[in-house]
Amino acid sequence: MKPIMQVQQDMLDRMNQLKELSGAAIRPAEQIQGQAPGGLSVAFEAALRAVDAQQHEAGARMAAVDSGRSDDLVGAMIESQKASVSFSALVQVRNKLTSAFDEIMRMPL
Repeated sequence: MKPIMQVQQDMLDRMNQLKELSGAAIRPAEQIQGQAPGGLSVAFEAALRAVDAQQHEAGARMAAVDSGRSDDLVGAMIESQKASVSFSALVQVRNKLTSAFDEIMRMPL
């Protein structure tokens, strides 16, 4: 086991890395570079793929910790929480889009 001071230093280093990356995972559609214009469906598909990639990364890190190939439990838990928050945000966006579509369908002609 690592001494407590080493664990604390590792956690501080991870927190500093996350500060540098904040906001890099999910961005508004107009800020996504290198994509052909396609509107909402292209942006939503890109967000869906990003969340899927985060889920796979978190799963791989947790599997590595579970199998003993890695002792980076803190990193695995952080990745798991990031994936969870990203998924929750994606579900909320989907629910808002669905309710907006339902409202449009209920409008009288």
